Amino acid sequence: MKAIDFWFDPISPFAYLAFERLPQALVGLSIEVRFRPVLFAALLQHHGQKGPAEIEPKRQWTFRHVHWLAQAHGTLLQTPAVHPFNPLPLLRLAVACSGNTQGPDRRVVEALFHHVWQGGGADANDPARLAALTERLQPTRDPAGGEVKAALRAATDEAVARGVFGVPSFEADGRLFWGVDALPMLAAALRGEAWFDSPAWAEAGALRPGVVRG
Repeated sequence: MKAIDFWFDPISPFAYLAFERLPQALVGLSIEVRFRPVLFAALLQHHGQKGPAEIEPKRQWTFRHVHWLAQAHGTLLQTPAVHPFNPLPLLRLAVACSGNTQGPDRRVVEALFHHVWQGGGADANDPARLAALTERLQPTRDPAGGEVKAALRAATDEAVARGVFGVPSFEADGRLFWGVDALPMLAAALRGEAWFDSPAWAEAGALRPGVVRG
């Protein structure tokens, strides 16, 4: 059985849509999905970027786009009251619900995404809602503890080292696939389509800079 790493942050509506569409994208394939929480803001900082919601025209487009995608695929999507928000409580809860050597299971990840994107437009960081979610998920470790915080930092550092620059990202057979629109490409690679093992994969990503900005 092949395995893929699904790098996610519940702050991302694209990661939510990818999570909902992943089972359909992988129909017919025997795949283990390892869910890997990662702090999206730290990826942006490492690569010197701003998030889509931090650039006003891009924020407007992003939310129009994700709402259109959601209705086109029959997926419920409700924008939270505040966005962007601090996702650390949810990410740490995900890690706290994980075993020492594996990420959270699908049930936990689904609960996190639904808390944000199917919450009726409520604040994802509302203390009462967070307390209720924590009670429901029953984490085996303290989400506010040093062990969990260190584990999330380590996971983010690992993601950077592997070349992850955004969420959702998928890693399969040493290759990275970024974005909800990359799901068909990911499935094609997992089916073993010849293009991915030909020189075309490397050639397509070859460096050809004509202008380099400081």
